[in-house]
Amino acid sequence: MSAVELEPSHDRIVIRLNRPEVRNAIDAETVAELHEACALLEQQPRIALITGSGGIFAAGADIRQLRERRRDDALRGINSGIFDRIRKLPMPVIALIDGYALGGGAELAYACDFRIGTPSVKIGNPEPGLGILAAAGASWRLAELVGEPLAKEILLAGRVLTAEEALGCRLLNDIVEPDELDAAGSALADRIARQAPQAVRLTKSVFHAPREAHPLIDDIAQAVLFETEDKYDRMTAFLERKDRKK
Repeated sequence: MSAVELEPSHDRIVIRLNRPEVRNAIDAETVAELHEACALLEQQPRIALITGSGGIFAAGADIRQLRERRRDDALRGINSGIFDRIRKLPMPVIALIDGYALGGGAELAYACDFRIGTPSVKIGNPEPGLGILAAAGASWRLAELVGEPLAKEILLAGRVLTAEEALGCRLLNDIVEPDELDAAGSALADRIARQAPQAVRLTKSVFHAPREAHPLIDDIAQAVLFETEDKYDRMTAFLERKDRKK
C-alpha cells in the first residue's frame, strides 16, 4: 500500500490516509487500498481508527480524477461503495480528524461510528459548488447525524462547520489538541475493547438494522449472546465482585 498505511495490533488497526502532498485527497488508489483494509477487518474483526497524515484528514475527492468521471463511473458507486463498506464493518470505526474534512473526506467521516477532532477542523460538503452532489452518503446520512435543517445548510448552501460547531451538534464526539488526537482515539478504542467483542459487534448490527426488523433482531442477537462463555464469565465476575462488597 502507498496511499493508505495500516498500523495493526491485536484488537485494532490504525488506517492512515497517506497522500499529504494533495491533502489526502481520496483517489481511486486510496479507494482500492481502503477496500483491502476492510477485507482484513471483515476477516478478523477489530476496532478501526481512520486518520490522515500531514495535519489533514482528507480535503475531498481527487478533483482531477473526479472531473474525468462520467455517467458509468457514477453508477459504479466508487466512493459510496467503500464508505458503505466502512459503515458496515463488524467493529466500531473511529475517525480522528485534523484540519479539513471536506467533500469525500467529510463523507468518510460520516461513515464512521465516532469522530474526534482538533480545533482546526473544517467539515462540510461543497460539492454543488463544483456542479455535482455529495453522493457518497452525505445526502442521506448527514440528516441522521445533525438533523435536517443543518444538513440542508451544509449540503445546499455550502456551510462549512468549525470544530466547535461540529461539537455543538454532536457531529464530533470530542475536540482535543493535535498532539493529543492519537491518544484520544486510543483511549476511546480502549473503552470499546473492554466490552465483550461479540456483544459490541451484535449491538452495532442491531443499532443499524431497519426499524421494521425490531424487536425480532434484538431477541435473536440476545439469544446468541446468552449462549456465549463471555456472557457467563463476565456476569459471574460481576456477581463475585458484588458479593465481596457485602
